This record gives sequence, structure tokens and C-alpha cells, in this order.
Amino acid sequence: TEIPFQVNKARLIEKIAELVREKKISDISDLRDESDRSGLRVVIELKREAVPQVVLNQLYKHTQLQESFGVIMLALVDGVPRTLSLPQVIGHYVNFQFEVVVRRTKFELARAEKRAHILAGLLIALANLDEVIRLIKTSKTVLQAKERLMKKFKLSEEQAQAILDMRLQRLTGLEREKIAQEHKELLNTIAYLKGVLADDRLVYEIIKKELRDLKKQFGDERKTEIAPDSSDLEIEDLIADEDVVISITHSGYIKRLPVDTYRRQKRGGRGVLGMDLKKDDFVEHLFICSTHHYILFFSNRGKVYRVKVHELPTGSRTTKGQAIVNILPFGPEEKVEAVIATRRFDTGDYLLMATKKGIVKKTPLTEYDTSRREGLIAISLQQNDELISVLRVKEESEVILVSRGGQAIRFKERDVRAMGRGTRGVRGIRLEKGDELLGMDIALQDADLFLITAKGYGKRTPIADYSLQRRGGKGVRAIKTVESRGRLAAMKVVKDNHELLIISTEGVLIRLSADGISRMGRHTQGVKIMNMDEEDKVSSVARVVAEDGG
Repeated sequence: TEIPFQVNKARLIEKIAELVREKKISDISDLRDESDRSGLRVVIELKREAVPQVVLNQLYKHTQLQESFGVIMLALVDGVPRTLSLPQVIGHYVNFQFEVVVRRTKFELARAEKRAHILAGLLIALANLDEVIRLIKTSKTVLQAKERLMKKFKLSEEQAQAILDMRLQRLTGLEREKIAQEHKELLNTIAYLKGVLADDRLVYEIIKKELRDLKKQFGDERKTEIAPDSSDLEIEDLIADEDVVISITHSGYIKRLPVDTYRRQKRGGRGVLGMDLKKDDFVEHLFICSTHHYILFFSNRGKVYRVKVHELPTGSRTTKGQAIVNILPFGPEEKVEAVIATRRFDTGDYLLMATKKGIVKKTPLTEYDTSRREGLIAISLQQNDELISVLRVKEESEVILVSRGGQAIRFKERDVRAMGRGTRGVRGIRLEKGDELLGMDIALQDADLFLITAKGYGKRTPIADYSLQRRGGKGVRAIKTVESRGRLAAMKVVKDNHELLIISTEGVLIRLSADGISRMGRHTQGVKIMNMDEEDKVSSVARVVAEDGG
């Protein structure tokens, strides 16, 4: 019902329609001009899935729905013309008001002191009334009377003159009390005014009080609103804040798509085809985040790269996405091994890293707040070692490490002291010869450790079954493995309200609830979780939080 001053309504509507045709704004379903004699009214109808604030921000960005008017704030400062900013104008105004209050206070102080001086003389005369009358009556001239009063009572010329000018009616008892009361009040006023001149804070309090009085007397509702304009809009303001699935394949293809693309299924289902992959490629990473998050990509070489989620390519369920080397400047044989999504870096959290050889390292999250395209060193690796997992942890968190051979160790994150980015780390788990670390996760209270083998056999075991230890030990047996069911392929800590996305090397994906998976002890083999072809194997698992739970 309102458009900016001097903006033509018809041209504005035409511009919006043009943006819709060119698909620069895709969430508008209808545009109507319903203006009449009662006023202006332009109706913009949105699609059901649209986010109104995002569409409004797009209109602000691309049309005249929001306009700016330049103001040259030119003023004389100390007699010199200067262009000022709004804070500078306010600053000069406050300084000027400071001078005004000080000058006014000095004037009022001088006037009060002069009046108090006169009243002090009158009070002396009233206290010695008979003698004053005698001196005046015996004086031949006014000048003689003045001089005799000054000499007798040590008065100033002004005080003596005031006594001579005093009317007889002021000699009454009531008038005497009025003079004494006025003199007392003036002394208090003088003390206050001197205090103001001695303390700048009192001067500023007077300025604030006078401004509040002006506001109370003349203030009304603002005719304008103070708000960021379109030039202050970040790119995120034009993009809906919504959850998406990020998938990364073994061959290095990445894409994002809506989280509801995959429907939930029962345990033992066949799943749906997640994407069209080459025979030797498979989905290696799958996780959920928001379009407004940063993603930290940690490579097997121990480097970290930062990208905004909305900058990643959008794909469909069956497309393989875009080659990650076109987005991140990877070196030879470098690939993504871990990802961390975050909105902010100043949260006080840490990143806990784990390598294939069981080394762990903890570093403050703030150390990775950088936009350097070439990436940063996240961890210094030993020869033949690789980074395999990165967790975001808080103080007093507990973590659990699991090896491919089925060993698990649970310890507190505080057992790992914080280090800088370029350091190597300390031992997290002592591995047997031929074994290597499979993964690491936060050991949530009242949660389970989900394990699944390469051939789709898995189980849940309560975290409490894994006793808390010091880091660096061998850990305990987590699953009984047999060759026919394969070695461990993936691990995740889950709660009953979580869902799991399980991906195979052939690109088949199944989504199921954690509470539908059997809970068993540490020494058991597990049950069939996912049916798959003979040549297919489980590749990875992603955890999803259900909508009705945390």
C-alpha cells in the first residue's frame, strides 16, 4: 500500500513482472494492481513454498520498491564549511548544547550570587533595624547615610543602596521571613550551579533532561523507519534459510538438494537410487545443513577449505553433481574426508580431529575463520597417515573412536589438550597391526553406538556399555566380526528419534529410523540392516534428526 516517493507504480509493476519472466525471482505466482480511489494497492501472491522475507529482500535488491535519497549534510564548523556524517552532526549538536548549558549556568550563577549578596545585606539591616534607622535619620544626605552604613556594618555599596531603597512594608515580620527563605534557597541554588560547572556529567544530564522534555512536549510517532537498506543486504538475505542434503562422491562430485527428497523406509528395504554413478564411484559423504551455513572441508592431506552452502551447485536426486576440484583447489590425490557445517566461528567450540593411525588433535574453531581460497593446514600428518574424521566439540564432551577391526574407546575431550593448527596431535587409540581407525563421534548420554558392516549387517549398542577410559588405550570389543559379513564400514552415535541415511558403493540409499534397529550387546554380530547386491557394499552413513525431536 506504499511505494517510495517519485517511483512510478506502473513501471514498478512492469519491472517485477520482468524479473518473474526472467526467473530472477521465482517464488511469485501472481501480480495484480488493485489500486482505486481509496488508495494504492499492489498485490503480490507467492508460491506455497516461498519465504516472504526472502522475496521482499529480492524486490528491494532488484526494483525501486526501496529507494535512497542523497542528503548533503553541509554545515559550518568553527566558521569553516564541512560535510558531516549523522554521528558527526549529533556530536557537534551535543558539544554546542554543552557550551549553551555551561554559559547559561554561569549566567544564572552570577545572577544568583548577586541577588544573594543583596539579600545578605538586607538581612544584616533587619537584624540591626534600630541602629540602621538611627544612622539614616541622623545622616544629612543619602550619600552620607550610604557611607555610614557601609562603614558600620561592613557592607558593599550595592548592599547599602539596597537598604536605602527598601520599602517600609518589608520591615514586617512576614517580609523578613520571605527574605530569609529566599536567601536560603539562593545559597542552595548557588551550590548546585557550582556543582554543575565542576562536573561535566551533570551538564550532560541537563542536556538529556531538556531533550526528554522537548520530546514529551513536541514528540510524536516517527514518520520514517530507521532500517538497513538494500545496499546492506548480504547474499544470504536473498536466499531462503532451509535445510539441504549435501552429497560428495568418492570420485569428487558434490551437489546439494532438498532434505525431503528421500522418503523414510522400513529396515531391510531396497532403498531408492540416490544418484546416477559410474560403476567405480560411490557416495562417500552425505550430511544435512542449512543454506546459510559455512562448510569446512577437511581433506585427507590435513588441509581445510571454507565454502558457503548456497555457493554449492544444486542438483536432482539422480544427477551426480559438479566436480569438487572446480570448487576447491585440491592438490593431486587430495579428497574430502570430513566436513563441518557452522553459522559462526566465535562460539567457544573446538574441532577434534582423528587420523587413520589413531592420532587425535583439538584446536579452537576460531582458528579456521578464514576466507583463503588456497586453504589452511588443519593438522600436521605423519608419513602414510591421513585425516579421516573431524568433530565439533564443547568442553566436557565425550568422544568414542572405533576401528575397522571392531575395537572402540570412549574418553573425555579434555584428555586432549588444545593445540594450534599446524601441530600433529596425540594418540587417541592404540591400534593392532593391520587395523586402522574407522571413525569418531560424540558419545552422547543415553544414546547408542550404531555399527554396520560392509555387507549391511548392523546393530545398536548403548554407549554406557563402553566404559570411560583415558585416551591412548586399546579400547574394548565393539562387534563380533566374521569374514562373510565384512569388516566394519561405518559408525554413528544415534538416539531413538534420529534417522539414518545408509549409502552403498553402487549409489543405493536407504533412510530408516534408529529405533527400528535392533539393540544388542558389544560381543554380538548384528542383524541384516540393508539388502544389497553381491558386489555392492556399504559406503557411509549420515545421521538425520527427526522433525519431532532434537
